[in-house]
Amino acid sequence: MNGNAAAFDVVVVGCGIAGLSAAATALQAGARVAILERSVKEERGGNTRWTEALLRMKSDTQVSDDFETHFSTNAGHYLDPELIAETARDWENWSGIVKTLGFTDPDVITTFASSAGPTVAWLKSFGVKFDFLPTYFITACQPRMAPIGGGLALVEALAGWCEKNGAQFFYQTTARELTQDGGGAVVGLRGFSTGHKPIELRASAVVLASGGFEGNPEMLTHYLGPRARYIRPVARGGYYNKGEGIRMALSIGAAPCGDYGSFHAEPLDPRSGATEPVIMVFNYGILVNRLGRRFVNEAPATVDATYEAITRIIYEQPDGIAYCILDAKIDDVPNWKRSVRSDQPAIAAGSLPELADKLGIDASELAATVGAYNAACPTGTFKPLELDALATNPGYAPRKTNWARRIEKPPFLAFPIICGNCFTFGGLKIDTAARVLNSDGGIIPGLYAAGETIGLYYGTYAGATSVLRGAVFGRIAGAHAAAKAS
Repeated sequence: MNGNAAAFDVVVVGCGIAGLSAAATALQAGARVAILERSVKEERGGNTRWTEALLRMKSDTQVSDDFETHFSTNAGHYLDPELIAETARDWENWSGIVKTLGFTDPDVITTFASSAGPTVAWLKSFGVKFDFLPTYFITACQPRMAPIGGGLALVEALAGWCEKNGAQFFYQTTARELTQDGGGAVVGLRGFSTGHKPIELRASAVVLASGGFEGNPEMLTHYLGPRARYIRPVARGGYYNKGEGIRMALSIGAAPCGDYGSFHAEPLDPRSGATEPVIMVFNYGILVNRLGRRFVNEAPATVDATYEAITRIIYEQPDGIAYCILDAKIDDVPNWKRSVRSDQPAIAAGSLPELADKLGIDASELAATVGAYNAACPTGTFKPLELDALATNPGYAPRKTNWARRIEKPPFLAFPIICGNCFTFGGLKIDTAARVLNSDGGIIPGLYAAGETIGLYYGTYAGATSVLRGAVFGRIAGAHAAAKAS
């Protein structure tokens, strides 16, 4: 260890909701805190800065009714029942292979759910206000609360408080390597600041809250394969997330967790550079690929419950792109434009051949697809704000199970859609105290993690839980890190 390294009690890597929650909590406990942030000050906040920060809560004290159920349903794939049976014991009595199993720890989820309400109350103490605001989901199966002002309000409130209360910020600084003492405890880190100048910080504890690796094409290709070329981060903050926090921990023996081969997918308009330019109106029309063919049920349930799975299927199409095809009857859907966050207009045409030409799709293929779909559409009452069971006829595939109406009234409209990578699922294994585990199930002393850096998700993302995850486990990590330093 360099004797000239700056000394702190807690070093936090990352300045999004997870890092700021950890830093503020540690400061409240009296710790000396450093915060490393790759960006310039004006763009601090990672993904949090750019998100609406929806929270899967039915009130400011309670999570949604399906919160823990959703996580348990999506805890992992083909898990060994003999191993899962061990989780009925106290965590201390789990075997090492269960502690490091690639699944979502039920104790961690219970802690997550029970800590959500107190965490929101804590955020309110910084002046952040919450409400149930309109979202881009016209139809939804669960409530979603949000901070007024979105994630930016969280970043500015917490970062401002940390500045006033003694945190030292290191902007344009990237952590590269954890340092350990002779007993294996993490006692600081090394990194680089502006101009690739080496920097070293000493600390009793390090909190890794530096996001996932959605901004690192090398890691994306490594874990997702060559089709990673077709995805991009959903928002500007994601480009700063290059995976160093995860790699640093893995390199000293940390256990991985979360699905490294997957990520939270959102349907984006590739023409747009706006923040989170989602297209959430495809459930009222059809999706076709570059070949002009339908490939998915566009409306198996409310759009909030299905958009991720559908977007992943778009990712699998030729060139990783699809087109949402609508007609003039979309105006029957109240406020449908609320579900389009792109700053680019719909591609409009007076006929299907003209639309096909503008999209670069074979006109005869598109005509055949729309003709077959129209022939399969039923008569019935269209109810745009509820699941109306207006389904295409049996035998037609892929079937559409809600909001199936003929596409026939010009002008015809289209939006291109690609798969956006909101955040990656692969990260580090933690316990209920946000301590990072090693690959044998032991605790790595002095190392904590929170936010996207921890692995929590498998299968289908539990919508509107990522910002909440950052706040809850950031707060837990900050409290335990500060206690270690005292």
